[in-house]
Amino acid sequence: MKYYKIIELKNGMKCCLRNGIESDGQFVFENFNLTHEETDYLLSYPDENSFDAIQERQFLKEKAESENEIEIIAVVNGVVAGTAGIEAVGTKYKVRHRAELGISVAKEFWGLGIGRALMDACIECARQAGYVQLELDVVSENSRAISMYEKAGFEEYGRNPKGFNSRITGFQEIVYMRLEL
Repeated sequence: MKYYKIIELKNGMKCCLRNGIESDGQFVFENFNLTHEETDYLLSYPDENSFDAIQERQFLKEKAESENEIEIIAVVNGVVAGTAGIEAVGTKYKVRHRAELGISVAKEFWGLGIGRALMDACIECARQAGYVQLELDVVSENSRAISMYEKAGFEEYGRNPKGFNSRITGFQEIVYMRLEL
């Protein structure tokens, strides 16, 4: 699956949204660790990263070659500012119509429209891949993200009051959201 688009950010800067490719591995690895350090709203902490830079390269290569999954990177002035991707829920007939969405943006780039652009790109790719439903989990206190998802048409379909166990705040409620494509 391929994606490429240049957008203008709220501050007037240009941002390139494109497939992450094998040679981006080190930069995406560093961005993952940074974004997972900067917020307590993501699934893991940097010390729990299951990939090293070499494994990240392989992951990006596989996504770039996939027909129904993708990892998109947002590049601003040569810096990976954020990443987003869609991943199949599974290959079995009963679930192959569903995909999961994940997004992270480095704090330095918050509020510029990168998260929304990455989300829109993933929605477009999910439709092209033939998915019927796009799903995500979001911490209930992350009101900015929830608002963005709702504006795109995502709807809440459930909550888990102890979905995450944060090292900082204890249990965090997770909101399950879905978008019919």
